[in-house]
Amino acid sequence: MPSSEKKIEKHRQLRDSIIDSYPAKVGKRRSRHLVVKGEGDEQVEANAKTIPGIITTRGCAFAGCKGVVLGPIKDAVNLVHGPVGCSYYSWLTRRNFARPGESGKNYLQYCVTTDMQEGDIVFGGEKKLMQAIREVKEALDPEAIIVSATCPVGLIGDDIASVAREAEAELGVKVFSANCEGYKGVSQSVGHHIACNALMENVVGSEEPEETTPFDVNIFGEYNIGGDLWNITPLLEKIGYRVLSTYTGDASIHDLARAPRAKLNVLMCHRSINYAAQMFWDRYQLPWLKVNYVGVDETARSLREMARFFEDDGLMARTEEVIAEELERVRSQLDHYRGRLAGRRVMLFVGGSRAHHFQHLCEDLGMEVVLAGYEFAHRDDYEGRQVLSGMSRSSLSKVVQDISYELESGFEPAFSEEELGRKGAALEGSLLDYEGMNAHMKEGALIVDDLNHHETEVLVRELRPDVFCSGIKDKYVVEKMGVPSRQLHSYDYSGPYTGFEGALTFARDMEMAVYTPTTRFMAPPWKKEAPDGDA
Repeated sequence: MPSSEKKIEKHRQLRDSIIDSYPAKVGKRRSRHLVVKGEGDEQVEANAKTIPGIITTRGCAFAGCKGVVLGPIKDAVNLVHGPVGCSYYSWLTRRNFARPGESGKNYLQYCVTTDMQEGDIVFGGEKKLMQAIREVKEALDPEAIIVSATCPVGLIGDDIASVAREAEAELGVKVFSANCEGYKGVSQSVGHHIACNALMENVVGSEEPEETTPFDVNIFGEYNIGGDLWNITPLLEKIGYRVLSTYTGDASIHDLARAPRAKLNVLMCHRSINYAAQMFWDRYQLPWLKVNYVGVDETARSLREMARFFEDDGLMARTEEVIAEELERVRSQLDHYRGRLAGRRVMLFVGGSRAHHFQHLCEDLGMEVVLAGYEFAHRDDYEGRQVLSGMSRSSLSKVVQDISYELESGFEPAFSEEELGRKGAALEGSLLDYEGMNAHMKEGALIVDDLNHHETEVLVRELRPDVFCSGIKDKYVVEKMGVPSRQLHSYDYSGPYTGFEGALTFARDMEMAVYTPTTRFMAPPWKKEAPDGDA
């Protein structure tokens, strides 16, 4: 039997043993979320409500809206309407970096909340919210104020949208809201959708850039965690692009407003921002291209596909020059790390598109990805956007409005339909498309959606990875089992990991994790022998 078939059979048996450990009804539901690559049916159940009693690692709608998409906007104050806890928990936990722009304003260091108390819950918090907006305007004078709602606000019915409209008329500053109460939807994914809707309805298209260039691009789904954006932008500028806007890492509210005048949206995190990318296409006929700047080969591929889109000989030549220069600079160090990490086994369970992105970087380093999955993906993140037409919306996904647009009257798209058709053909169908993570998984690898703590313990014990890459909620459970963990939501205070230079940083951190296995020599207190005489 070929080795791939043996691996498929081994992992199928492992998957079946996990399913058998559950009560029958629970096992039947979870079986749709665990797939072995190559076994035949690779449809992954996703965006489904977590089974009660299972310790999931998902976040809430508030985390996806304020914490992921709206939070990194640097010259806007994110005012959280609710008790202090949610605001405090979402404050700088993702390490979104930003530098003050033309306005000199950067409020990412601030944690601003109405701090609702019991009396506000009983009698309503709209007056308190209005007063808080006035105080924010007076004390900080931001370019915009964004009001995000937490669970109690939705439960008592505060009308934050009307308060925002009243405040904008009174204060003369842009104020808008997002009803992203945490209990909405099944995970933080619905919060991404709510945030995209809020930006499209209140910000996008409200300003014009002073000038445009033939190679203006927007970077979508990039949040500058650990400075990731600051590795990407210099590469693009070196080639000849101008980054008009980023959604939303290190972004100004004015950049977001002017974004429709770009020529191309390049899309990093598909799950968090594909809603906005689609709305840009409908409203402005602004196309998007799925890219990945995590990994040496993937960065080079993405840069080449961007150049092919623009069909400019000079741009293509500069792209090859920059790639060659960067590869020459990092090659010897990458060879060193590849020699140290080749054959090491890694498990990836990360939100957004990162479990897909980091597979390529691990493979650049000769590592084997034995498991990958997402916390809050939809089926198209696994199987590609071709499955969208056959999917039906569940009642749980109808808590947020699907906003649809027609081409805006009077707006002249950058490219005609004929030009876009030619460009799409040159890119072999990758324009306005994403083939999903499953297509790049190796035969026999496990694909797991919404991995829980029980499954984590079983899979770590059976697969014995050299490194487990996930988020903060899994990290310490895995390390207590003696397996090093790298946190890919905020990089464990390291990074950036994008581009050619970021690949070296990631390789260094992985080498450190593998060759400094302190976790293997640590024992929790309940496993230590008590000193003589102690009870």
